[in-house]
Amino acid sequence: MTDPTGRPRPASLTELFVALTLLALQGFGGVLAVVQRELVERRQWLTREEFVEEWAVAQVMPGPNVINLGLMLGHRYFGLRGAAVAVAGLLAAPMVIVLLLAYGYSSLGDNPHVAGALRGMGAVAAGLIAATGIKLASALRAHPLGMAAVVAAGVATFVGIVVLRWPLAWVLLGVGGLSCVGTWFKLGARE
Repeated sequence: MTDPTGRPRPASLTELFVALTLLALQGFGGVLAVVQRELVERRQWLTREEFVEEWAVAQVMPGPNVINLGLMLGHRYFGLRGAAVAVAGLLAAPMVIVLLLAYGYSSLGDNPHVAGALRGMGAVAAGLIAATGIKLASALRAHPLGMAAVVAAGVATFVGIVVLRWPLAWVLLGVGGLSCVGTWFKLGARE
């Protein structure tokens, strides 16, 4: 189904629920790459620029990022009912799986093979997140701050979190706040 502007959109609450359930079932260890591929590339419910903007908002809000994004997506197309269905789609099946895995981990967690497999999954999740970040960087070409300032903000965030090990909230408030203020001034200068 397409909206009045001709863009694809979920045809019904059922399609939204099923799509987000399938998305959630693919998101082991790092859901960003899966969400971007499903919502932007495959279903085209969001443009790359919309995804970057809404993911940024989802990260600032309290709670899991993908749940916040699902809330915004569901509300965009179906209002409050869509937001509720999106959250249900993202939580229902994974909750059952997590409960089953927790039960299994309680009996196999000490097994060295299981521990090694879990460490390997962590490396794959980090790679998925890095690859998605690189893929989405092209959406920042049109950012009002300009590419140099965007890269500087990215480097400052990396240094703050990885090198200096500052708390995420402080880096988000500091670098994110400066970026928001800079963007606001740049947008004001254009008008």
